[in-house]
Amino acid sequence: MKALNKNIKLYILVSITFLAVSCKKDFMNVNPPDKISSELVWKDPVLAQAFVNDIYNGLGSGGFSEQMLASVSDEALFTHPTRGIDLINNATINPSTLGWVDDTWAYKQMYNRIRACNTTIERIVGGDNGLSSQSLKDQLLGEAYFLRAYFYQQLLRYYGAVPIITKTYALTDDFKIKRNTYEECVNFIVKDCDEANRLLTGKTLDKGRTTALAALALKSRVLIYAASDLHDRAKLTAKVTNIAAQKLDFLSYASGNQADRYRLAQTAAKAVMDLGTGYKLNLSAPATDGQLNYKSIAMGGGSKAPGIDASAASELIFARYFIIQNNNKHAQQNGPNGYHNWAGNTPIGLLVDDYEMNDGSKFSWANAAQKANPYQNRDPRFYATILYDGAGWKPRDKASGNVDPASQIQTGIYDLLDDKGSRFDFKGLDTRGSSIENWNGSWTGYYYHKFIDPDPTIVDASMSQNVPWPFFRYTEAVFNYIEASIELGELSNATNWLNKIRFRAGMPAVTATDQAGLRAVYRHERRIEMAYEEQRYHDARRWLIASETLGRKVTYIKVTGKFKSGKSMTSPYHYDPTVYDYTYTPVEENAQENRSWDNKLYFRPFSRDEVNKNNLLEQNPGY
Repeated sequence: MKALNKNIKLYILVSITFLAVSCKKDFMNVNPPDKISSELVWKDPVLAQAFVNDIYNGLGSGGFSEQMLASVSDEALFTHPTRGIDLINNATINPSTLGWVDDTWAYKQMYNRIRACNTTIERIVGGDNGLSSQSLKDQLLGEAYFLRAYFYQQLLRYYGAVPIITKTYALTDDFKIKRNTYEECVNFIVKDCDEANRLLTGKTLDKGRTTALAALALKSRVLIYAASDLHDRAKLTAKVTNIAAQKLDFLSYASGNQADRYRLAQTAAKAVMDLGTGYKLNLSAPATDGQLNYKSIAMGGGSKAPGIDASAASELIFARYFIIQNNNKHAQQNGPNGYHNWAGNTPIGLLVDDYEMNDGSKFSWANAAQKANPYQNRDPRFYATILYDGAGWKPRDKASGNVDPASQIQTGIYDLLDDKGSRFDFKGLDTRGSSIENWNGSWTGYYYHKFIDPDPTIVDASMSQNVPWPFFRYTEAVFNYIEASIELGELSNATNWLNKIRFRAGMPAVTATDQAGLRAVYRHERRIEMAYEEQRYHDARRWLIASETLGRKVTYIKVTGKFKSGKSMTSPYHYDPTVYDYTYTPVEENAQENRSWDNKLYFRPFSRDEVNKNNLLEQNPGY
């Protein structure tokens, strides 16, 4: 299959060719030399396709931004200052100071992309085009409906209800428009998803384009969010007080039954499950290769590393793919500084500590044996997500010279003997005191692994990796089905599918049997399975548990290695518990971010500029 990115290149080539021919015919042509008129676009199938291709750029690099959404949740800490993430986590944002806002959910950028979707829909539905192929028209229209639904979904889950705009505005139009209700927004998005599903059913599109199944996956997400406590008026107002009555319609349902909404969500999720395939969700006992299963899913079929199963790409329903020329620098932005990477979004202790032991029991620093060896016998997904002190990694000599023949992560301070036999404190190569780079090191003592290709031949930070971003994967729909089933009291369904997910990862069956217990297990399982996939930030908010989760102080790990009696080591250092007594001390971190939670953060503010431009746009509560 061709990748979507290649079609964008074709668009550029066609544009240049068209302009070159035009210039030869009439060098005095007054049309802008870098533009193609809209009339010509919609009379040419190639240009019309290219126009829709460009709308996909509103997806950006998916979640592979330099600043990841994980760092405004209890998953990660953003290493570098002055990027605005700290303002969000310290609860100091306001309409004038928004903090970090990514283009993939920024208000203005989303509406620019929605306008392009509306243009496509108007041109095709209105018949104002020269396209003769009904199949192509259905495809472009289906893509436009899906993308419009996706962009509105992005706005809805960050801001609550927004104005629904379904036409392209002329300069003479009145740009002032009120927010619709939350319920109207949900219904509108669902309708677009249904239309995209209808138009795209039976069509095979290039890799990276939307599909009918992707439309159903988006519908499933929107409906499970809509059923959540955040949008149930009684539960929202019980948790978040002092919301003005006239603003409640923007944030929650004015009527209806939460159970009915969960039933709709369950049905939508089951539709995805019935049509999709997923990956290794047919096991009846824990897998022996759970770590590889999970890593294979993260690679999405895009790695040649030993043991990675390319068939795990079946898990992906809709993803952003990268070709060499357009590949982002995600590995460089997040890898260890001892490999000349930037340590961008580093895991925090709160996430690390939530990984269970491999027998399903909870990890605890109060357990002496676990504290002495905190990285042994953990959930296999831990080893595919987190790089920790002593973890094996790629050949360091290919990136940093022959300073670490063992190629292990070094985030501690260790005893070491110099060439004269004197002991000194050696600062690990991946610390902020590293002899390789001391400015890009992790503050937390951990590094991110999940979406970094483990291929040992890809070591240089400038080398590209072919790892897709998963906008929707099959397991998310399964989780949506589990969540709805639990809330509807259908516990056997929930248990059955929870076990399938855990078995794939090599974890034992759940033991909880009551609703409250299964809800806790489910929320933990979703946290671990979907780590770094832009789920946790939204989940904690829609479950109304942000004050107990996102608002917690950051924790990190302090690692020291002291010589055992009669033992010593000279440079180069390597992890060796026969030589060292290692001590692991969890520490609360307040210097980089003094995290707190304010209930106004359940919804992001509209910028002051947007409110000034549209005085009918009512601001969210608390701002």
